[in-house]
Amino acid sequence: MATTEFGHTVRRWRDRVSPEAAGLPAGGHRRAAGLRREELALLAGISVDYVTRLEQGRAANPSEQVVEALGRALRLTSAEREHLFHVAGLVPPGQGTVPAYITPSVQRMLDRLTGTPVAVSDATWTLLLANPLYVALMGHHQGNERNAIWRNFLGSGSRVRHTPESLRLLEISQVAQLRATANRYPADQRLRRLIAELRSRSPRFAQLWESGEVTPHVASRKTIDHPVVGPLTLDCDILSVAGSDLRIMVYTAEPDSEDAEKLALLGVVGTQSLTS
Repeated sequence: MATTEFGHTVRRWRDRVSPEAAGLPAGGHRRAAGLRREELALLAGISVDYVTRLEQGRAANPSEQVVEALGRALRLTSAEREHLFHVAGLVPPGQGTVPAYITPSVQRMLDRLTGTPVAVSDATWTLLLANPLYVALMGHHQGNERNAIWRNFLGSGSRVRHTPESLRLLEISQVAQLRATANRYPADQRLRRLIAELRSRSPRFAQLWESGEVTPHVASRKTIDHPVVGPLTLDCDILSVAGSDLRIMVYTAEPDSEDAEKLALLGVVGTQSLTS
């Protein structure tokens, strides 16, 4: 049965991935060397209950998005990722769809930036991977909230502080980027559904979509209002990966500044829940 094979495959590959290899702190005593279900769920952005049901063969027909997220969390090679799609009864995404595969080499690079908040998003600004310090800084997002554009127009927003003008420029920039992405990937059905939902539920998004307005890149210096360590003003740089259309977001602080001290403190107190 395909559902059982998929669950067994996920479980087998979960057991071989150490927390350190997945960019997580190892924590205290562990019964096994691999990832816990809770850790896999955190990395993939899905619930622990759903991971459990998938592994036990009680959840059928995982979506393409879920399989892709599990593949990233499990650090699969391209061939292994293709196998995971096949045992899920799915065809791996092909040309014409938004790329979501993160190569092991890019993941290793991110793992080395443990003292820096780093996240990877696809061309629709859907969060694919975030290291523990980024999650501690910006919060943990699941479901639709993993898409920054959906979150800003329909969801909870973010911890980044905005003036009315900076928010206006952000909205214009996000809509323009999503329009450009839709032009590059006209066959991507998930992208088309995202745009349709935003246009139907957000009058502001619909207005900007119809206007065709564009704006220069939004300022890279941001103030984040954090509930534990207070406000931090950080530089935010967005890097691109050649040939993949992925965006790597990196937050850094001025050396020896109060913001750098707060970021270091967040690295201690903000990630403790990952090992508890």
